[in-house]
Formats: sequence, structure tokens, C-alpha cells
Amino acid sequence: MQKKPSLTALYIGLAIAFGILIGKFLDFSKQPETYFSGNEQEAKVKKLINYIQYDYVDPVNTDSLLDLSIGDLLKRLDPHSVYIPKNELASVQETMEGKFLGIGVQFRMIHDTVTIINVIKGGPSEKAGVKAGDRILMADKDTLFGKSLTSDKVMQFLKSEEPEPISLLVYRKTNHSKLKFKFNRGNVNIESITVYYMINKTTGFIKIELFSRTTYKEFRIALEALKKQGMQTLILDLRNNTGGFLDIANDIIDEFLPSGNLMVYTKSKSGSIDKSFATEKGEFEKGNVYVLINEESASASEIVAGALQDNDRGTIVGRRSFGKGLVQQEMDLGDGSAVRLTTARYYTPTGRSIQKPYDHSGSDAYFMEAEDRIKNGELFSKDSIQVNDSLKYKTPKGKIVYGGGGIIPDVFVPVDTTFFAHGFILSDISDLVFDYVDKNRVKYSKIPFDQFNKDFDAQVIINEFYKNRPVGSFHKKSATYDRMKWYLKAMVAREIYGDEGFYKVYQQNDNVIQKVLELEKNN
Repeated sequence: MQKKPSLTALYIGLAIAFGILIGKFLDFSKQPETYFSGNEQEAKVKKLINYIQYDYVDPVNTDSLLDLSIGDLLKRLDPHSVYIPKNELASVQETMEGKFLGIGVQFRMIHDTVTIINVIKGGPSEKAGVKAGDRILMADKDTLFGKSLTSDKVMQFLKSEEPEPISLLVYRKTNHSKLKFKFNRGNVNIESITVYYMINKTTGFIKIELFSRTTYKEFRIALEALKKQGMQTLILDLRNNTGGFLDIANDIIDEFLPSGNLMVYTKSKSGSIDKSFATEKGEFEKGNVYVLINEESASASEIVAGALQDNDRGTIVGRRSFGKGLVQQEMDLGDGSAVRLTTARYYTPTGRSIQKPYDHSGSDAYFMEAEDRIKNGELFSKDSIQVNDSLKYKTPKGKIVYGGGGIIPDVFVPVDTTFFAHGFILSDISDLVFDYVDKNRVKYSKIPFDQFNKDFDAQVIINEFYKNRPVGSFHKKSATYDRMKWYLKAMVAREIYGDEGFYKVYQQNDNVIQKVLELEKNN
């Protein structure tokens, strides 16, 4: 008796067919419109899809099948070539372009209610009078409370493709009132630089979350503002920054390097090399620079760190970066979906590739390497970082740097182990923090940050956490206990004073920033 073909077998067959097809169009010497011109491979794929759609024994969603097959195929090229389905493409592009059409709030579901955590400055909601802490009960005629709505579902009610009007009914807890707002959705900026401020009289701090299309413009605004306040030393925080646009990274590097210095170069399959050099526009070529990186800093973050390190400009502080040295190009697939295909490798000015090793099996182990770094001790000791002497390079001043897997910092700072031991409670406590602030929002609206920073004790949050729980080891007085209190204080500061409040509290016990301040003092 003949067995029915399994869906797994179909996936594999379809992936092979697409492998043949994709292999044809990877010849970039051809014009895009010729990639899919009539040929045997294209006909083969079309026939296979038709056979599955019309003759296969069970109903099959061929669109989903194609998505799975393309995604699986790309995984087997390299870890960073990815397929973006049409239902995700708009969201991905919004993040990278740095703006979207919406109402301009950050929210989360609390007790089955859409609760506004933050109102974005300059956005439609702020202009209309919506405030943090407001609960959205209705958007137009759609009820949003009392339901188990996902964030994606809520966004469907709040965003639009055009600047359309929206009516909101909100509950404001501070005065127990229901308010109606009607305004137009509009452009909302997604800030990639979440915060910048002066740490002390001469040291400025800029945090870059990703390198989007608007990042350089934001960076120039931050840089000029801090220079006017007397900044002589800059701490550029790229921790957990997973990358973005290569040209934006180059624009930022250019602000630190003299004209003519090589910043980065890329090499394609054909051997074509494209070099990027600094220009005369640099606005911070003389001041001290510290670049903060960690195991989640990748791609464009590593380009910035590598360019400054290889040009002996500034000091890289933290832990070894992720190790992504591949360049992707986004290509439209014609149906609203796209593929980000690796088309080149990039190299730092000394000629090193910082791409860490990978296989072509599509294994998730590549992205889980941070766990290996914990096990081998690398996150706790610089001596545990494995280097390859065959990939040793020298900077112009004779400093030894290594390729083959991330940027190794000039000054190593171990990971803070506090949250390894007690990170499991943070998700519970985040809701407690919000509830505490929500009950005291009017009180804290009248208290300036400096007074809060001096007087606030997070013990009130801890007491609330343990009200209906057994008292565990966390409750005992210890260094860990004190550090957790500090982190909770930072979380409260974020709810009241925004990201700047969070970082101003957080930096007080941030071991990486404290190391930078120590280096500055010694210098």
C-alpha cells in the first residue's frame, strides 16, 4: 500500500526546489527583472505548487508552505539572511525608518486593560492631552478592556496607514474620570537615541538603541547639546544595540575621526571592495571617547567600536561583542514580502573580520552562544576569552587586536551577577512598580528628580512584593539585596521621569560606567 507523502517531505522537496531557484538569482551581475524570467527552474516550482494546491490529498495553505520553505532555505545560507513575511514587513521597516503613523503612546496590558505607560513627546496623543497612566477603554467603536488582547491586536486599533481621525475613551485614575479625545493619527518618531545627558560637569552620556534611518540626526542633536553644556568626554553606550544601517554607523564614526582615516570596508563575492573614509565634518575629534559594548552589541555597533579601536581613537569598555560581520541587502519579493540577503562581509580598518564562526545547518546555537560564554567563564574573566593568534592585527600605535569573533574591549568589565540570581522576580515586580507609581502619580508629579533620587527608598516595593509570599533569601540584607533595591528605584524613576530618570539612577551602580569614571579620574 502506497504511503501518503508527509508534510515534512513536502517542505524538504519545496526547499530543494527553491534552492535551485534562489541559486540562479544570486548572480547579481544580472538585472533584477531577469532573475525570474521564464526558465525550467521557475516552471518546476510553479508545477510543484500547483500539484500541492490541487492534487495533494489534504488541504494545504501553499502561502504558508512557501514562507516556511523560504525561511528554512535562508537559514542554511548563513544566520543573518532572513525572510520577512508580508504581514511583518511594515513593522520591521517602521522600526528601521524611525517613524510610523499612530497615536504616539507606549502601553502594556495590565489586568486586561490597555494602560498607557508613556506618552511620546511631540506625538498626537501628547498634543491632545492624553497622559501616562490613562486606561484606553475604547478606540472608535472598539472596546479594548476586559479582553485578552495581544499587543499586536491593540496596535491594529491604534495605528493606520493614513493620518486618519481616532476617538478614544480613557479612564484617568488620578481623578477617577472618563475622558473623550478625538484627534488625527500622525507621524510618531521611534527614537533610537533614548537618552543623553551630562553625568558630571565634563562627561556626557549618549545611549543608542539601534542604527535606524534617523539615528545620525538624533546623534548630532545630542552631541551639540552636550558640547554646549561643557562636554569634554563622551560615553557612547552601544550595549545591547544589535545594529542597523551601515551608512548611519559610518556617519557617526565620521564625527570622531580626522579626514582621510579608513572607517570600514566591505568585500562582495566577486571580490569588489568598497572603502569608507572619514571626511572633514567631524565635530568631536579631540575629546575623550569611551564606547560601551557587551555580548549583545552587534553589526553596526561593532563597526563603530572596531573603527575607533583600529584608529586608536578612544577606549572600548565592557565585554566581547556578538560577532556579526556580514552585510545584508533587503530585496523585494513582489508580493509584499522581502528577503534580507547577505551580500558582503565587512572588515575593520586593520583588515580584520569580526564574524564569528557558523555552520550552514540553520542551528539556533549560533544565537545562543551567550550561554556558552557563561559556561566557559568569558563573561566573568577576560582571560577566558579565546583568541586566534593567526587573526592578530596591529593598530597604527601598535595595539594588538584580534579578528574571528567580535570586538574584544580594551578594558574588560565582568557581567553583573545580581540579575542571574534574582532576575526571575523582575517580571512580577515590574507590575508592582507600575501599581505603586500609579497610586502615587500626583504626588511624584510635584517632586523634582534630584529630590526623588535623594529620598526614595525601594523598600516599599519589596515590602509589597513579599506581602503575600514567603520571605526568601532575597529579603535578607546583603550586597545583592542592596543592588536589587537600586534597580527597583531605577524602574520607579523610569515610570515617573522617563528614560533619563532610569539611567541617572542606574548609572550610580552600573559597573561599566563606574569603570569609565574611574579611568577618567586616573587619567
